[in-house]
Amino acid sequence: MGRTLMDGNEAIAHGAIRAGCRFFAGYPITPATSILAKMLELLPPAGGCCLQGEDEIGSIGYCLGASMAGRKAMTATSGPGLSLYSEQISFAVGSEIPLVIVNVQRLGPSTGSATKGADGDIQFMQWGNSGGLPVVVIVPTDTRDCYFLTIAAFNLAEKYRCPVFLASNKEIGLTRESVDLDSLDVPEIEERTVFTSDPEDYLPFADRENDGVPDFLPIGDRTLVRQTSSTHGQDGYITTDSKEIARQRQRLKDKLENHVGDFTYYEYLPADKAETLIITYGVTARAAKQSTLAVAAKKTSVLVLKTLWPVPEELIVATAASYKNILVVEMNLGQYVREIERLIHDKPIRFYGKMDGNLISPVEIGEVLNNG
Repeated sequence: MGRTLMDGNEAIAHGAIRAGCRFFAGYPITPATSILAKMLELLPPAGGCCLQGEDEIGSIGYCLGASMAGRKAMTATSGPGLSLYSEQISFAVGSEIPLVIVNVQRLGPSTGSATKGADGDIQFMQWGNSGGLPVVVIVPTDTRDCYFLTIAAFNLAEKYRCPVFLASNKEIGLTRESVDLDSLDVPEIEERTVFTSDPEDYLPFADRENDGVPDFLPIGDRTLVRQTSSTHGQDGYITTDSKEIARQRQRLKDKLENHVGDFTYYEYLPADKAETLIITYGVTARAAKQSTLAVAAKKTSVLVLKTLWPVPEELIVATAASYKNILVVEMNLGQYVREIERLIHDKPIRFYGKMDGNLISPVEIGEVLNNG
């Protein structure tokens, strides 16, 4: 492809094709619509299928069906559509259905401002499903990240049999940058583990390898594969056995939280003799890095989190240990800062955020640093 101008949404579509995505369904919604448009261009030549659903609920349902049939699937939406996805996200969590969900965030709440960016869905992506079980949320900062982390998202969905969110926003998704995708060092493509023994012995939710993740067989292929959105045992049948229920729920929790160190994506920019650490994510990371170039802010380091959920606790605690002050910067009124406060108790934690439809600028962050 060579070096070309490309926005984040286009990069996500190209990353999905590179990862092996062969099914996409979505419903037009600003600022995510161009992902649907690009997948409509890229998928048919690759032997895939792209659908515009009748609404968001239908769209994610199509994706779940395609994934259960063995296809790598992706959908894309923004905040109002994500709200409609909620019940199906719970189904994907409980029934361990691999799926990549791109959330190109816009200013909320409700319909909000369709052409203004924000990071207001950060808590919703973690807790916007019934049951309170963990999900994976990874966050790009620019077009290059959109490509790389889309591939990573598919790998995680396949490896752990779960929904994975890619939390972009309007500013990342619709900003064009010069990028050479062919030159990027991308992860090796992973596939879900397929059950290869006698199909008659298949249990759809059995943890045969003790790694927390059941083997997969597609519905309608080699043998009967049971799926239910109700509480089930390893055989896929509905159960009221409290011990089996507890065992399965703990497995769903542990298979992600115990392995977050394997998919903790981040960027750490330490400054010599720095006393303050900025913790941030998304497009705001670009402003944070630029703010440290100001004379008054030279003694400031930056930790850019690209894995938000499950919380990369070891990374955050270890990185923050040598600093006197912590500044958390988010393009919302304070969502992820709660996790930082939960983890760090021995030093002051300040917060700067806003939701007015405008980007947080390097000057604003510099002023907060200078007034500290």
